[in-house]
Amino acid sequence: MDDRILDGKKVAAAIRGEVAGRVAELGKRGVVPRLDAVLVGDDPASRVYVGSKARTCAKLGMASETHHLSGDAPQEEVEALVDRLNADPEVDGILVQLPLPDHLDTHAVLDRIDPAKDVDGFHPVNTGLLQQGRPALVPCTPAGIMEMLRREGIPIEGRRAVVVGRSDIVGKPMAMLLLHAHATVTLCHSRTRDLAGVTREADILVAAAGRLAIIGPEHVKEGAVVIDVGIHRITDRSEVERLFPGDAARMERFESKGSVLAGDVDFVRVAPLASRITPVPGGVGPLTIAMLMANTVRAAAARRGH
Repeated sequence: MDDRILDGKKVAAAIRGEVAGRVAELGKRGVVPRLDAVLVGDDPASRVYVGSKARTCAKLGMASETHHLSGDAPQEEVEALVDRLNADPEVDGILVQLPLPDHLDTHAVLDRIDPAKDVDGFHPVNTGLLQQGRPALVPCTPAGIMEMLRREGIPIEGRRAVVVGRSDIVGKPMAMLLLHAHATVTLCHSRTRDLAGVTREADILVAAAGRLAIIGPEHVKEGAVVIDVGIHRITDRSEVERLFPGDAARMERFESKGSVLAGDVDFVRVAPLASRITPVPGGVGPLTIAMLMANTVRAAAARRGH
């Protein structure tokens, strides 16, 4: 693998190994960390994500259970389930798989979760603690990115960091974590004027806008570290040919599966400029589940006094 490529799979494997060790330690004290997932409806991607998390729990020696509600479940039923999980002393982490069906108030459901069991780090208490620089449970994707930067020896202190995207799940907590690591941080969004002019100042550029290939070579200064959080399934042959010209292996995957994955970064054109860069897939994605496991173990230890 090119030395410039940041291998998220390798970092995630290291994190999972540490989590497994911590699970074994807790097991000697009679504690088995448990993650319960709430799945509402039959969205195929959500089912895949929840299934992957359950399998990872099993591999690491953790307990898990998935609570599957119908897609038309009323707000009261979803909130009642969260209340039951809050009250269950055996449950250490509660994951509400997003997105929820449109008729449900997502904020109301997430706010219902006990902050001590909020392993996604979305509860206002946890976001407030993060803002104050005393985080408890941090959103998994930004936390995973910080772990990758740290483990790969990429300096943060004193560097210019630019985050493109201001979501509560990635953009805002990412900017806060970088700020607490003593970077000088700029948070960009859809209304940022001269986006390329701002992003070209970045030593560390995090693309989390949710728009395919929004970051091109004109957005990146030479030597920057580029982190691509986006993930998009491309089903248009012309788009594959445009973004991956001459890539026979990728085109073969497209022919066999009918789609390929790409990110918010135009990888082929940006990679030659970057000192380090994450691929899609295999970059940030694997870190998210690894950090979810780490958060669950952290919650279990904190709740049970270990």
